[in-house]
Parts: sequence; structure tokens; C-alpha cells
Amino acid sequence: MLRTALLTAGRSESVRRLVEANPLTRPVVQRFVAAATPQEAAAATRRLREQGLHVTLDRLGEDTLDSGQAAETVAGYQEMLRLLASEGLAQHAEVSVKLSAVGQFLPADGEKIALDNARLICEAAQAAGTTVTLDMEDHTTVDSTLSILRDLRVDFPWVGAVLQAYLRRTEQDCRDLAGEGSRVRLCKGAYAEPASVAYQDKSEVDRSYVRCLKILMQGEGYPMVASHDPRLVAIAGELAARAGRGADDFEYQMLFGIRPDEQRRIAEEGGKLRVYVAYGDEWYGYFMRRLAERPANLAFFLRSLATRG
Repeated sequence: MLRTALLTAGRSESVRRLVEANPLTRPVVQRFVAAATPQEAAAATRRLREQGLHVTLDRLGEDTLDSGQAAETVAGYQEMLRLLASEGLAQHAEVSVKLSAVGQFLPADGEKIALDNARLICEAAQAAGTTVTLDMEDHTTVDSTLSILRDLRVDFPWVGAVLQAYLRRTEQDCRDLAGEGSRVRLCKGAYAEPASVAYQDKSEVDRSYVRCLKILMQGEGYPMVASHDPRLVAIAGELAARAGRGADDFEYQMLFGIRPDEQRRIAEEGGKLRVYVAYGDEWYGYFMRRLAERPANLAFFLRSLATRG
């Protein structure tokens, strides 16, 4: 119930205005949002690299309904990628892109516009010497996102995709994407979805995650294990070993600001750990999903507000 309420609030303009106007909010947001500008994001990337961690950078912003805003997002990613290259960080840092931020929902030819814009970002990533992963949003976007992925991979076979274990369809999507060269980030999912398309019980989601992970580990692609759950992290390591995968054949991924000690532990023990670093001013929707994911995040937020108040 609480998770659903938070996710609903994440779509509310009135709640958004209230939260963004609260001067006590911003310092707390910084736990999950690493930077406001590309330069600050590059600095955060360098600090994480010094700890032996890899990075994927997400320029915040979604549900774009204006072509000019979509073009601005593309330009922002191009700037970020040039900066990564110029500072020697591109080998260890890629970008994550929400297709809704580059035009997927535009009323006329949205999917084509998103494909064209994503192609521009992929060209910039290729020039920088790094990769792109397409983020997944709610279930209504899955078919469109996977269609755009297929088109992009004709010219950029290294483009990655995100699949969400709480969706009932995801096991089959894993089979479809487990081929050679494919990069798949498997996460649990962070949107409010109906029972008709998504598992509602946590244990069901966990079991689906493990089933999907088995498919990816036994496939020929490159699995990216996006989870903070210690049990699932341990299972991923066991499945990788059983499939004969070494440290360079898969990676773990965790969000900036969540379990940083565990992130460093995995890296220190020889695992590859990539931190999902969000940056920019359009932080509200992302922030609310982080609160909804774990009660501890909400408790931290409320305690911080009480302390600062």
C-alpha cells in the first residue's frame, strides 16, 4: 500500500511542486542523485573509479512531450559522453537512456523520433569508446523499447537493455535476449503495475528474478545483475560460477547511495560492480521510486527532514 502510494505521488504534479519547494528536501535527495551538471557527474564518476567501481550515468528526465526538450536531452548526453572521453573515463563509464526522455511518447511519430535520437546518443557513445543501455519504464513501453533496441543493435550491437523481473512476460524476453553479444540488466522493477501483467508478492518477484537470471547466465550474452538484495547477489555469484563465467563475463549493478560498503566489498573481492549514477535537476520521479523501493529509504528521508527541520 505504501509503495503504491509513493509511486502514485511520483506521478502527481501537485505533490511534485510541494516536495520540490521544500528547502529541506534537496540535501536528502543528494543521497540518491549524485550531481546536477555533467561536470559534477564526471567528478562523481572519477571518485567512484578511485574506489574500483564502474559507472552508468542517467541524465534525469522522462515523459517528454516536447520535441525541443527531447533534443535538449540528446545534446546533454552528447556533452556528457564528450566529457567522459576527454577526462579518460569512458572505458569505465557508460550512459543509461530512458526513451521517454528522447521522444518515445510524442503524439506524432514518437517511436521514430526516439529511435533517431537514441541513434545520435549511440553514435556519440561509440565515438567516446563506451556503450549505452536503454532503461525500461512501465509495462506499456516494453514492446516499443525492445523494438527500438532491435533497430539500434543493427548498427550498435553493444546496446544494452533492461528487463524487469516483476513482469510476467520477462522470462520469455530473457530467452529472446540471451544471445551472443547481448547485454541485459535484470532488475526487479520500480513502477506500479497491475496484477494482470506483474507479480505483486515480493516472494513471487524474487522467484521470477532467479528464473530469469538462470536464463541469462546460461545464455551467450552479458548479464548485468541489478539488485541490492544480499540473497540475490549471492545467488547470482553461484549461478555465474555454475555457468563457467568469470569476473569479466557478468557484472553487478547497484544504485548510487544504496549499500556503498557492499559495492566496495564486491569490487575489492574481484567482482565487477557498476554504480547507477543519476544526475540533473529533473530528480523528482526518480527520487520517489527510490523511496518506494525500500522502507529504509523512506525512513531515512523522514528522519533527515525531522533532523533538518
